[in-house]
Amino acid sequence: MSMALSAKLEILRSRVDYQGGILGFMCAVVTLLLMVGQQATYLPIQERLAEDRAELLAQVLPSQYFDNDPLSETVSITDEQFSSKPTEIYLAKFKGVVNALVFQIETEGYGGTITLMVAVNTEGEILGLRTLSHKETPGLADKIEIGISDWITRFNGESFKKTDKSDWKVKKDGGKFDQFTGATITPRAVVKGVVSGLEFYARHANELSAAGDSAASKKEVSAP
Repeated sequence: MSMALSAKLEILRSRVDYQGGILGFMCAVVTLLLMVGQQATYLPIQERLAEDRAELLAQVLPSQYFDNDPLSETVSITDEQFSSKPTEIYLAKFKGVVNALVFQIETEGYGGTITLMVAVNTEGEILGLRTLSHKETPGLADKIEIGISDWITRFNGESFKKTDKSDWKVKKDGGKFDQFTGATITPRAVVKGVVSGLEFYARHANELSAAGDSAASKKEVSAP
């Protein structure tokens, strides 16, 4: 390379517009690579999420309650008494008739939000309950996880018909449900969340049944 050409290149490299152009080009390349990476991983991620939802659904919803695909038949209800966000409800049907419903519940525990998934039959009876996520104290309040304790299964078969609403408290508060040694706030929050979920179902039982009769994929229902 001649000295004259080398000198010109040095001058170009020192110019702000040259440096900006190189930086812009590198940013464009990185953006393109990120877009390609997102496209390549999008479908596998969506497939994994669908598998996770199906697995969780199977844990709370007995197979004899449905012959459809509840994940593909949903309704969405907006009810600010229950949640500030629309609640997506999976419809479990047997021979075309809504037989049970599955939805998520959020309640505030000691460490933050606890997210639950519950299945309820048309009589308002709990078929299954699982903890999806939480930030409670490990080794003390994490007994709400099915992998650590069977405590969460004690809600199976419960309803307002079976247990008076006044008894939906932990035993320390004069209610029916056990708390954990040294950790009352977490089970208290779960009980409170489940009560909120059953009240939500009771408020919308009729419209959910009607919405389910015509829901082929997704339908929006608003609270009165």
